Amino acid sequence: MDSGAAPRAPAIVVLLDGRRCPPGEATISVFDRGFLYGDSVFETLRTYGGVPFELDEHLRRLESSAARVFIPLPLALGPLRAEVLQAIAAAGNPESYVRLMITRGEGPLGLDPALADRPRRVIIVQPLHAPPAEHYAAGIAVISYRTERIVDATSAQGAKIGNYLISVLAMREARLAGAQEALIQDGRGRILEGASSNVFVVKQGALVTPGEDTGILAGITRARLLTLARELGLVIELKALDREAVLAAEELFISSSIRELLAVVRLDGQTIGSGTPGPIYRRLLAAFRQSARGARPTSGA
Repeated sequence: MDSGAAPRAPAIVVLLDGRRCPPGEATISVFDRGFLYGDSVFETLRTYGGVPFELDEHLRRLESSAARVFIPLPLALGPLRAEVLQAIAAAGNPESYVRLMITRGEGPLGLDPALADRPRRVIIVQPLHAPPAEHYAAGIAVISYRTERIVDATSAQGAKIGNYLISVLAMREARLAGAQEALIQDGRGRILEGASSNVFVVKQGALVTPGEDTGILAGITRARLLTLARELGLVIELKALDREAVLAAEELFISSSIRELLAVVRLDGQTIGSGTPGPIYRRLLAAFRQSARGARPTSGA
């Protein structure tokens, strides 16, 4: 007779303004500006051993994004942090994907932000589905996608806003090409970041990534990687990359909260480097995973 308890089924937990709702019943008004205009900011993060990675950094970036688009946070960071931890604990998943969103709120139709009454907050926790192991072992293919980002030259530059239409369209093109990511190329031909990732190349042994002065989203995983790269003694250069320089790189890889690091072995159908994940990518991935899995909750935000 088996006396062991049955394994717990993966769970999805939704908190709407701090109140837990069944996922199928968690609703926002059609007059909410996040729905109408993408007038919102958000963060995504994952857990390691059930512990959210760099939660306080994600919350500080959420606060910064909200300030850039003039959305007042509905809660201080401390209580907001407590709600995230509450939702993760309630889900009870081995590892979780967490999305935290703040909208400006709802009101009459119209672009004037003063029409909104109060900001809304949504926390979604669901089981983590990481990329397949072969993507880490063999690398992925990406495309370049030429466009102008909607927040460039505005106060929202560098904010993580809810309007992701450009990234959605870029990922559509990537999927049609059989690729796993799209690298955003601006009007000057510079590759700045991925549709939902930061970009790194290795050139003559140095690690090169666009600086924050280019308007990229300052990734939390990117920041940890730069710290680890310095500890490993790598030379780091922060500068914009043109497509030809990326194609000629010895290594190319992307980083994001959910995917960690993924080596890119093909860009627009052309082979990068040896066509296999390179040694610096492998060193950084191993160092990152060791660092992330040693993370522990910090004191209040």
